[in-house]
Amino acid sequence: MALVKCIAALFALTALPAGAEAAGPLKLAEISARLYDLGREDRDALVVATAAKLRKEAGLSADLPLDWQAMLAEAETLAAGDAALLELIGDIRAETAKGVISGAIQHLSVLAAGASDTRPAMEFRGGEYAEVYVEAPPGVDLNLTVLDAGGHVVCTDADKSHIAYCGWTPATDGEFILVIENAGALPADYALLTN
Repeated sequence: MALVKCIAALFALTALPAGAEAAGPLKLAEISARLYDLGREDRDALVVATAAKLRKEAGLSADLPLDWQAMLAEAETLAAGDAALLELIGDIRAETAKGVISGAIQHLSVLAAGASDTRPAMEFRGGEYAEVYVEAPPGVDLNLTVLDAGGHVVCTDADKSHIAYCGWTPATDGEFILVIENAGALPADYALLTN
């Protein structure tokens, strides 16, 4: 049953809006975090290992709250006694990792419970797919809102999870304001990444 949920989640998460190209590192980070949560919930080592593989392939900095090594360690714990799964996990660990995407992490910070952080306006290019990804450790409720220069909501991700992703194609070059909210009851470290 977990494999069916995993496949359904992959199809839902990899559907990109018009104007988007192939899934880039930030979208892979979002997909891996959602799969990781699903695998932990179902105690499914294969799903957790798949999440780790995607996170490793994204080539993002190890400064994120979730890293592929920790995901694989959890997959090994869940796979205890299953020789085939442990071998697969070993293969994922041994694969050559892509280089870190330089400049992707824009901000690392702590956000108090119930607080929000409005980031200074950021420039995004018109006609090019723009992405913003925010990640905190599991158990945090993190929300993201993107506003244009006029204060209009361009994108929002307010589901109850420790990650938030927004992608859009600006019509013209312009400045956008990012608002990150910790809707949870505990303070949280978070990382903000943009393309």
